[in-house]
Amino acid sequence: MKQRLQYYKNVPFSRLWSLYAAVFCLFALTGFFGDMLNLGKTPYAIVLLNAFCSGFVAMMYLHVGTKLEPRYFLHATLLQIPFWLFFAVLVTVITRYFHLQPVDTSSGIRIAGGAMLVLVIISYTLFIRFLRGEGAEALRLRNELDLAHGIQKTLVPPVSLRAAGFELYGRSDPSEQVGGDLVDVVIRDDGSVVAYVADVAGHGLQAGILMGMVKTAARTALLEPDRGTSETVLSSVMERLNRVLPGVKEAQMYATFAGFSLQPDGRVIYALAAHPPLLHYGSDDAVTVLSAEQFPLGLLPVSDFPVAGITMASGDLLVAVTDGVLEACNAAENEFGLERLREIVARHTGEALQPLADRILKEVRAFGTQTDDQTLLLIRRS
Repeated sequence: MKQRLQYYKNVPFSRLWSLYAAVFCLFALTGFFGDMLNLGKTPYAIVLLNAFCSGFVAMMYLHVGTKLEPRYFLHATLLQIPFWLFFAVLVTVITRYFHLQPVDTSSGIRIAGGAMLVLVIISYTLFIRFLRGEGAEALRLRNELDLAHGIQKTLVPPVSLRAAGFELYGRSDPSEQVGGDLVDVVIRDDGSVVAYVADVAGHGLQAGILMGMVKTAARTALLEPDRGTSETVLSSVMERLNRVLPGVKEAQMYATFAGFSLQPDGRVIYALAAHPPLLHYGSDDAVTVLSAEQFPLGLLPVSDFPVAGITMASGDLLVAVTDGVLEACNAAENEFGLERLREIVARHTGEALQPLADRILKEVRAFGTQTDDQTLLLIRRS
């Protein structure tokens, strides 16, 4: 409902006038229909006035339905009482002042019938014009969304590579044509690998635009030669993003972030900013939940972004997902949750990363309808 109201509030009248005119003509014919019920005897001036008022009331309801909140329907209905009382008084005054006389029945019926036919044809023509205009606009928007979807796939392609003794696979599936989730991997000049997952608040085109800015800023910072050592690069990048984002976004928007600096000796430096917990599956089948309390990026002027580290042995697996995975709800409004994810991965830790990612997302969508962008990153020590 809110989306529909927001849409019509932003539609200019140049696109809506044909709809208003069509509704006016369609309901104006009730004035002539009332004359036919009166056997065509109503004076022409009164018939025309009744037709005009009927069309005006119909346009008023259309305006309420497209531009105002639903509660105004009650106000519009209550206003009809004094409106039609005034109409009745006006008819009486006009009839007496101009000495209007009943019309011949045969002439009145023919004119009323002809007027009704003309109004139906005009109304039909105007409706067709409105639908053609909206169809053209819908096609234009569809083409723009397809273009944006293509840009989305270019900005956030699936990630699959082996580097620095690690195997990585990442994937982001937007809930709409364009999403705000991001998964990316950058190989730095010193041979270390930095992978990260970011989730811009919301989804759709607005979140997608900010997501593109996040990727640009993050890659620019990561590829700077003096950005810092493998232990400090994540803090430096998050500090950069936290300074850059406020100037290019709306006040309520922000981004969560999970970054990983992978070292050839098996060390993994990680940092989280309001991101869901990570799952670390050890070679001894032990599962560790890794989390950190930190504000999201771009929301508050935070300057300290601490990091932590683990050492991954051969075969260890690290799993990072966005809240679109964990917060998927079933019909009973139960969330998929971290525990279900933990159990699914535990049963299939030996699978190749891409089939494992496909399995996770398949299980999530079987559990509940996708309503948010769903992104995951799997990191295995080779």
